[in-house]
Amino acid sequence: MSLRHPPEQIRIQLGARSYPILLGEGLLGAPDSWQELLPDASAALIVSNTTVAPLYADALRQELSGRFRSIDLIELPDGEQYKNWETLNRIFDRLIGMHGDRSTVLFALGGGVVGDMTGFAAASYMRGIPFVQVPTTLLAQVDSSVGGKTGINHPRGKNMIGAFYQPHLVLCDLATLQTLPDRELSAGLAEIIKYGPIYDLAFFDWVEANIDRLTARDPAALAHAVKRSCEIKAEVVGLDEREGGVRAILNFGHTFGHAIEAGLGYGKWLHGEAVGCGMVMAARLSAEVCGLDAGFVRRVEELIRRAGLPVRGPALEVDRYLELMRSDKKAQAGEIRFVMVDRPGSAVTRTAPEDVVRQVIADCRIAEVA
Repeated sequence: MSLRHPPEQIRIQLGARSYPILLGEGLLGAPDSWQELLPDASAALIVSNTTVAPLYADALRQELSGRFRSIDLIELPDGEQYKNWETLNRIFDRLIGMHGDRSTVLFALGGGVVGDMTGFAAASYMRGIPFVQVPTTLLAQVDSSVGGKTGINHPRGKNMIGAFYQPHLVLCDLATLQTLPDRELSAGLAEIIKYGPIYDLAFFDWVEANIDRLTARDPAALAHAVKRSCEIKAEVVGLDEREGGVRAILNFGHTFGHAIEAGLGYGKWLHGEAVGCGMVMAARLSAEVCGLDAGFVRRVEELIRRAGLPVRGPALEVDRYLELMRSDKKAQAGEIRFVMVDRPGSAVTRTAPEDVVRQVIADCRIAEVA
């Protein structure tokens, strides 16, 4: 299939580890999409899940045929609760079974769970083989597929085991967003919304004005939102690949959100749902600690609500929230560090008084303890 319009291209600038992000409609089944593949690659393993593989695996396999001597497919169970050692080992088992070597390429076809696990498998197998991200969810296209964070969950903390490992290529076929369930679409909108308060106020204004078009899956609106989100993430990752400084701001809402996911049990809330609620908590904390304008806090909360996301946390004990947040990757010497908005379009990472954090959690969660 030939493309009516050439894909948009955004480049992650990381020296020898630089790579392109391709964005457009119908890229999955277009031969030109795959010109960036490594010429010496010999075999391919498509890693997908039981939901996505029936929709898109055949199209991907067809486009890869002729470029590899063999193409295998593994379908993993679908859900955050399967982002663990047991599922990861299934990828390793298949690689060993197909005699995969360092000329084997992994293709992550799916959402953030598939992308994170495939990237971690690529980083670990034979100490590193190439992989390609083919994200099919909005959340993966605007966030998790870009930047090289890979890993699995631990029962006591999300994404606690993993590696920084960059893909060879990210291919975002916007047509795949039309098959997303509404709940998954809303979850992806959370990661789009986060970029505005922390980095680009004009983009926040645009999302606010176009949220109804986004929830209605307007192709032009989705294309702009995905492109601008990827541009922002590319800029930040290019400055700080391994999250030693500015990249930490991309975790706005995630400290609270990860605690919600772990506290409820992975898979009960989608990642984007937890992040959406976490952004409400983080915005409230920003008002208390950084003096963020209360009117802007209300705008953030209302936008998250309009995106179809929860704005109140689950009824976990406040102490349980704090316990889980102390295990967060951003904690230092047992102190919880939060991404806060010091002014609209700008963020900082810092600690906060525990009594203030406790009050914010109490105010932002469902009161009754389950």
